[in-house]
Amino acid sequence: MIKNKKFLVALMVFASVFLSTFCLYVYQMITTPNLLVGKQDKYIYIPKGANFKTVQDTLFKGNYVENLVAFSVLAKLMKYDENVKPGRYLLKADMSNREAILMLRSGKQVPVHVTFNNVRLKDELSEKITRKLEIDSVEFGKVLNDTSLIQKYGFNSYTIPAMFIPNTYEVYWNIGAKELFERFHWEYQQFWNEERLKKAKDIGLSPIEVSILASIVQAETTKMDEAPKIAGVYINRLKRNIPLQADPTLVFALGDFTIKRVLTEDLKIDSPYNTYKYTGLPPGPINVPSIAAINAVLNYEKHNYLYFCADEEFTGYHNFAKTLKQHLNNARRFQKALNKSRIYR
Repeated sequence: MIKNKKFLVALMVFASVFLSTFCLYVYQMITTPNLLVGKQDKYIYIPKGANFKTVQDTLFKGNYVENLVAFSVLAKLMKYDENVKPGRYLLKADMSNREAILMLRSGKQVPVHVTFNNVRLKDELSEKITRKLEIDSVEFGKVLNDTSLIQKYGFNSYTIPAMFIPNTYEVYWNIGAKELFERFHWEYQQFWNEERLKKAKDIGLSPIEVSILASIVQAETTKMDEAPKIAGVYINRLKRNIPLQADPTLVFALGDFTIKRVLTEDLKIDSPYNTYKYTGLPPGPINVPSIAAINAVLNYEKHNYLYFCADEEFTGYHNFAKTLKQHLNNARRFQKALNKSRIYR
């Protein structure tokens, strides 16, 4: 009888110690820092289609977690293994298992900042937009070249670059290609508010045409304080049905963006972008114009100039003329300066 009592006491003591130890382990498993202990905050990327094993491997190989077993046990207790969500997450230094699992399970991502500018071609556009995203430029490029899709949004293969307004946007890392396209279309609609639409209508241009002209203005000058004046020249020529004769459109048609000097033989190229040969605007933008360039067109300077030529001092500014005679004089000075600097192409 005494032996039974002693055994029972011993069993109770053992159970109490075991339970206390287990509770302490569970408590530590939940609250003790286990992610990036003593390290800096770090992003973790969970791709589409990832399962719990993928997350475990990423945590282990990336040295995110101190005790993977503790994390895994609690993750299963919290049913995270059944609720893995793809995305880009910020794991903070000395984060507990519970904090990390709650965040990952909820899908509380940190958005990526997408910024692009100085873009000429659709391939460049795709590359710059997707640089920080899970999708690649090829995948997004297929959307940009999907004729049936872009037509639904009012664009074609020539004009689609006009839909993209250079700025900084917040999107999720795992956003899909079509979803990203739709997001930029939404941003385009927000940009073209009533005020801008009215200004475009007053000029006699559609938003797409404004962007096409803005792309030419942007290619002509880096001096945005001069851009409205240059836009005014082109609008004057459009209204009088005079060919724009914009050298940047020829460079675009030739596809050689190293050209610094357009030659007489270049004027013969048979391309819809040859604004020496065809009147009106080219079929699409020759780059993705900045907001500043678009605003320069919408707020163009009203004057009587029909010509302009780069300053012979290479200041980046231009000399403007109302008559062909004045323009030819300006052009001769500039050509002479090019020759002196040995710029022949």
